[in-house]
Amino acid sequence: MNRQRRRVFAYLGLVVGSMAAFTLLYSWGMATFEGEPRTLLESLHIVTETFATVGYGEDAPWHSPVMLALMVLMQFSGVFIVFLALPLVVAPWLEEQFAVSPPESTNATDHVLVCGETERVKHLTDGLAGRNVPYVIVEPDREAALELDDDGHTVVHADYETGEGLRAAGVSDARAVVLDAGDETNAAVALTVSEFDADPRVVGFVEDPEHARYVSYAGADQVLSPRNLLGHGIANKVTSAITARLGDTVEIGTDFELVELPIQDGSPLVGATLSESGIREQTGADIIGVWFGGQFTPNPGPDRTLTRDTVLLAAGNESQLEALVEHTQSRERKHRPGRVVIVGAGEVGTTALERIQDAGVECTVVDWNDGEHVDVVGDATEEGTLEAADLQDASALVVALGSDTDGIFTTLVARELAPEVEVICRANATQSAPRLYAAGADYVLTLATVSGRMLVASVLDENVVTAETQIELVRATAPELAGETLAEADIRARTDSTIIAVERDGEVLTDLGPTFRIEAGDTLVVAGTDDAVQRFNALGGGESS
Repeated sequence: MNRQRRRVFAYLGLVVGSMAAFTLLYSWGMATFEGEPRTLLESLHIVTETFATVGYGEDAPWHSPVMLALMVLMQFSGVFIVFLALPLVVAPWLEEQFAVSPPESTNATDHVLVCGETERVKHLTDGLAGRNVPYVIVEPDREAALELDDDGHTVVHADYETGEGLRAAGVSDARAVVLDAGDETNAAVALTVSEFDADPRVVGFVEDPEHARYVSYAGADQVLSPRNLLGHGIANKVTSAITARLGDTVEIGTDFELVELPIQDGSPLVGATLSESGIREQTGADIIGVWFGGQFTPNPGPDRTLTRDTVLLAAGNESQLEALVEHTQSRERKHRPGRVVIVGAGEVGTTALERIQDAGVECTVVDWNDGEHVDVVGDATEEGTLEAADLQDASALVVALGSDTDGIFTTLVARELAPEVEVICRANATQSAPRLYAAGADYVLTLATVSGRMLVASVLDENVVTAETQIELVRATAPELAGETLAEADIRARTDSTIIAVERDGEVLTDLGPTFRIEAGDTLVVAGTDDAVQRFNALGGGESS
């Protein structure tokens, strides 16, 4: 018997015992001191009226001091039992009985089992939903499980550190298990998963890269370090921003790729509208979508003005995209040495440093504390520190601080000190990205987004989406659209997603005009945000992979 139930029974015993005692005392008191005998039933009626505070009937008033004292005691006892003990004991018990309980098991199969609930897990579940891949979140906290259930997630209220909890979540029928509950807990859960007669793919996160090998020893097939991933993503953006190279692209088919390119200050594209830019005519590349100040806009109108914080999502062959890189870069900086200032010598900054140096680019590192890679010791939110790092003569600034507030202020100071420098920022919280863009950042990568994207690719064993790409890129069927042209389907307007290629009979078709007709059996390559991809799946009635 649990504590709440014992408390309820104790309360009921107090009520019954008190009413029985007062019934006997009242019957005796009325006969002895008032000279008006009452039966036990009549006495119980008076006691009930007193406890319920509804009146005393024909027996009031009483004349003897003893009976008056008894009634005062009875009144105070009734108030205590009914108005104090009832809300403390019975109400919580009733609430527990009528409360909705979260699911404690699932019949899901071929699903992704998620242990842990972090911001990057949200990106994972959004990505899985966009691909119509079932998932189950195991949540040991009852209130958190109820909240997830109310939000439409498939959740099981269980302890993922136990075999019983994993069994209730269907680990034997899962295609993959994601571990994001802390380094030590992830290792423990990986060991528990290995005890089952099943072979799901196990992907885990570690905050401390030194713990990666232990989680791997425990049975994880792949171990990811979010800060390491973010450092790699920043390095890719830096090298593509200050050199004429594309950096990492997403390959769609033979000689057809997708890439995000930030427009630098001083680029001939700054201040021009899309129609005035002549991108298609001069480079041959197609603009699939545009990020304006951190907000993705698919199929932007021709009158949208491009600014220094605009990021183009472009598709084309290698030569077309390389030509577009030339247009996005600053004319003044093309012949300047490509030195990069990195603020923050933690895991993100150090990883970015190693990758940027591997590309042959000189770096200057700024940090609060002296260290192996630190060139300038000081507070990057102070102008003098950035001046000491010769920021004015650098091509790019990487802001890789652990505090988003410090990152925003550093970006403000840097933009005032060196207006032309390319600023690429790390954001720990997704909601900090718009503020960093407003402060003057040219490109922002969030910890949760990068690691969440990589997690989707790892869980589904995909090589399509690079970690730093801010959009979903999926292959999907759309039987409901078969027979329609792209103009008739009007995908962009109806879903905010874009069909950038079609796989048909083993061939990848990329020259898609308005009259291109979708056929049954086609696999469409769709680009868009998580929500946009979900809307496309709902419209097309197919599945993503």
